[in-house]
Amino acid sequence: MPAPNPYATRFALMAPVRGEVRVLGGSTAYWTYGPADAPVTIIAVHGFRGEHHGLEPVVAHLPDVRIISPDLPGFGQTPPLPARRHDLAAYVDWLTAFAGAVAPGAVILGHSFGSIVAAAAVAGALPTPRLILVNPIGAPALQGPRGILTRLAVFYYWLGAKLPARLGEALLRNRVIVRVMSIAMVKSHDRAIRRFVHDQHDTYFSRFADRDVLRDAFVTSVAHDVRESAAAIAQPTLLIAADRDDITPLARQRELAERFPDAQLVVIAGVGHLIHYETPDQAARAITRFLATAP
Repeated sequence: MPAPNPYATRFALMAPVRGEVRVLGGSTAYWTYGPADAPVTIIAVHGFRGEHHGLEPVVAHLPDVRIISPDLPGFGQTPPLPARRHDLAAYVDWLTAFAGAVAPGAVILGHSFGSIVAAAAVAGALPTPRLILVNPIGAPALQGPRGILTRLAVFYYWLGAKLPARLGEALLRNRVIVRVMSIAMVKSHDRAIRRFVHDQHDTYFSRFADRDVLRDAFVTSVAHDVRESAAAIAQPTLLIAADRDDITPLARQRELAERFPDAQLVVIAGVGHLIHYETPDQAARAITRFLATAP
């Protein structure tokens, strides 16, 4: 039985509309939330192994903003890009084309792995007035506080790609391993929140197309970080970081903020890499303040 959604009352008012658009020779599924005549539109890019559902708690706290949330290629309801390796260049090309097709000039938001993709796209050819990065990957993952666990993850995804197809797929979708990952990331002591987080990961964390896409995306997630793009991003940028993030510690987030020509850092206390699940209200307030300030 699904765990109760702590944000269900707010989200019930959102009425998302599903759409599809042709991008780079493939079809991208996306969901639109909020009023069509909202003064601001945000394109929200989810994290590794996730899909659009992961950002819905934040969306539910931004009822006056139009938000377009796609499933990344190879995840959720978006099939892999045809004839492309799913590396950073492919995801940047996809996001640039997707934004141009559905909402040119929208604000770009990226969470976790999505922060790498969003920042690289904005540093390149993607026009946007502002950039928002939630739990940005601001340092090499192998150098984070849990670098040992990251190395274990490297071995896990390598093994999943090397085993015979059926065994590899079973390993990568194993519910016990998914739960271990979930327990390692969640910081809240609220039982309802913890149950919700674990249920979300159980439900959506294994909706990837195949192990090749998953391997490519994982390699991209540990081979790159936002630092590579920061200096080339002139737009006002909001970094929403956590003081207990096991992937990028707070000291490295402060260093990351200094790399941008125009960035502000908001730190949320008592949470780790799951701001979007555990403290979406605080993230939404930071976003609202950021959007209200003059460029």
